[in-house]
Amino acid sequence: MRQADKQTEGEKTIVVNRKARHDYHLSDRVEAGIALVGTEVKSLRQGKVTVTDSYVQIQAGEAFIHDLHINPYDHGTHGNHDPLRKRRLLLHRQEIRRLERQVNQKGFTLIPTRLYLKNGYVKVEVALARGKAQYDKRQAIEERDAKRALAAVRRRSDDM
Repeated sequence: MRQADKQTEGEKTIVVNRKARHDYHLSDRVEAGIALVGTEVKSLRQGKVTVTDSYVQIQAGEAFIHDLHINPYDHGTHGNHDPLRKRRLLLHRQEIRRLERQVNQKGFTLIPTRLYLKNGYVKVEVALARGKAQYDKRQAIEERDAKRALAAVRRRSDDM
């Protein structure tokens, strides 16, 4: 079972960024809270969010998530939120400094890998990521296809 698929008690996954696993080598993962307005939370609970093109930037000692598209709430009024506004991540100062050092020194970027509800609060899992080269992506696809073919052969042999 993949780590993104694991759920503990009181945790409900809203969305998983599967594209991140394909495009990046993911290393260090950090759980962060996210500052949202009420209609954003309601829209997230409905699962109306796109996380594939989003990224995290550290500016003036604070972490912000950009391009996280949360659809406007269906039953919202004139006070509905802007779908693409940048949102502040709630991290400890030490965590922000550590992530900033790693991003600056090692050429990593910060990518959100998963949004989920934990004890009623919206959390985002952010991972340090290094871009994959094209041959790495092809190799991963070949490995996945080989595993799929092997599993199919095993299923056929078990049926006989």
